[in-house]
Amino acid sequence: MSVFTIHHITKYEYDRPVKESVNEIKIFPFASAEQDVIQHDVIITEQPDILIFDDYWGNKTGCFNLLSPHKHLVIESKLKIRNSKDPNPTFPIVSYTQDLDSFILNDLKLLELARSTETKSIETMRNYVDGFYHSRKPIAQIVKDCCSFIFTEFTYIKGITNIETTVDEIVEQKAGVCQDFAHVMLELLRMIGIPARYVSGYICPNKNGMRGEGATHAWVEAFIPHYGWCGIDPTNNTWATNNHIILAVGRDFKDCTPAKGTFKGPARQFLSVYVSVGYEDGQVFEEVTDVQLQKQTGAEVTELIIDNFAEHQQQQ
Repeated sequence: MSVFTIHHITKYEYDRPVKESVNEIKIFPFASAEQDVIQHDVIITEQPDILIFDDYWGNKTGCFNLLSPHKHLVIESKLKIRNSKDPNPTFPIVSYTQDLDSFILNDLKLLELARSTETKSIETMRNYVDGFYHSRKPIAQIVKDCCSFIFTEFTYIKGITNIETTVDEIVEQKAGVCQDFAHVMLELLRMIGIPARYVSGYICPNKNGMRGEGATHAWVEAFIPHYGWCGIDPTNNTWATNNHIILAVGRDFKDCTPAKGTFKGPARQFLSVYVSVGYEDGQVFEEVTDVQLQKQTGAEVTELIIDNFAEHQQQQ
């Protein structure tokens, strides 16, 4: 069991006033028996009313508007959370891929999460699957071996991909960051027929030098019959531990974007993002990102898409 204090600030500044900003946020911890929210404060410029609802995947989601002209938008999350997840899951019943049918046929979400996507690199990915999959191998072992394969065969390099990078491009260069590793693993598991979902959240300090700790992170959850959803992190080749804090889940990154929206105005926007994660012993990990964004057209009024983390803070 671990307790973390997470401070997350996303700040937009504009070189001239913008208006009618409409936004959606997914910065609330995912509802789980293993995640106990001790305190969570969300502070937004001008303190707008936030409409809270659960989306299709069960993610707590907020919507808010800033209609009057403004030159900055700050979304601040102050979270204290306890995580009691077992870092070494034990599966009470050994299950195999043929056991999945009875579960998937009665659950539309599982059916959707077991459906793979058409890719140009399908033959390469089939060869990948042949390297770790066998129908007589338990599902948990398949998931673990798939994770190890990606960790071993793909190189962790920041800055060479973005959220528009396709699975084909990731497979071609065999490199990327956590978001890319997660997307490849999702496709490989789905090719076998194993339901798998993308997970967005934080990886908190565990003093082992895990990739991405102290920042936003992405990993995968696979569905295992008679057990449920089990998290696994291909970036670090480990089952998800009590250092992994879940914000949102979905089919891919687009379902889990922490903040997105629109505004009106031909402004240049500047983004800075700050994340700090405090451990129980007082140790603090920090990450600061400054990104300059420019998008203009000749139109007097332009609708610009704000997509925090998507284009500007790709998960590490």
